[in-house]
Amino acid sequence: MTLAQIEQTLRTDPAVMLYFSAPTCGVCHALKPKLSAAIEANFDAFTLIDIDISATPEISAHFGVFTVPTVVVFLDGREFLRKSRNMSVGQVIEEIRRPYQILRPERSNPGGNIPT
Repeated sequence: MTLAQIEQTLRTDPAVMLYFSAPTCGVCHALKPKLSAAIEANFDAFTLIDIDISATPEISAHFGVFTVPTVVVFLDGREFLRKSRNMSVGQVIEEIRRPYQILRPERSNPGGNIPT
């Protein structure tokens, strides 16, 4: 995905998560499926974009990401949350839950599953 495509998605989709990782990052590979499953279980209108910082360093630099894993969440086109390195899936989901419910009340799953 190009920077232009990502910026277009940020303009059109109400909730977007950019997941920055690298092929050599073991934590990235362990965290991504858990985080993806939690997002899918709790928020049905999220777009998840995976960005390999080694393949697209210009995208990483554009978003000011220089460490992996890094998660950047945009709600209504504005950066809402940024987490790097040490994060729990439950913590990320809980920080997103309230603003997401305000943004998309008919589409949120307030009792969703949060893997740990």
